[in-house]
Amino acid sequence: MRILGVDPGIAITGYGVVETDGYRSSALAYGCIRTPAGLSVPERLELIYHELQVLLARHQPQEVAIEKLFFAKNANSAMQVGEARGVVVLTVRIAGLQVFEYTPLQVKQAVVGYGRAEKQQVQQMIRMQLGLDHIPRPDDAADGLAIALCHAHSRTGRTVLQRGRTYV
Repeated sequence: MRILGVDPGIAITGYGVVETDGYRSSALAYGCIRTPAGLSVPERLELIYHELQVLLARHQPQEVAIEKLFFAKNANSAMQVGEARGVVVLTVRIAGLQVFEYTPLQVKQAVVGYGRAEKQQVQQMIRMQLGLDHIPRPDDAADGLAIALCHAHSRTGRTVLQRGRTYV
């Protein structure tokens, strides 16, 4: 199963592509979609849309997981992140893929085993679980991988539960 994890943002949208067999996962790609500050918000959203289409075509994920926005100190930045998130969801749905959403707490719980883990702990666990030589940079790319890993772990848990029901 190939999973694309996305950490949406107006300036930087992080992504990570993970391949999993339900037991082991490996990173196929990770990085960021960056939008120049000089562009208008609509132009930045359009750039995210086009770059995400390229990622979907290049990596052919079967499922996409994104981070849920649940809190922001600045209303303006929350609005822009929400708009970027909407573009990601729409692009994925147009491509015919299902979108799975996870809060930062769920991602930390799935990757580290502790929902209040520090960013460095999450990054170190990503490195270890994916067998990477170094922690992915920038942080947004690491977040994309963490979201993909969270979905891989959650997906495995759902599969085990479904199989368990079959045999009961």
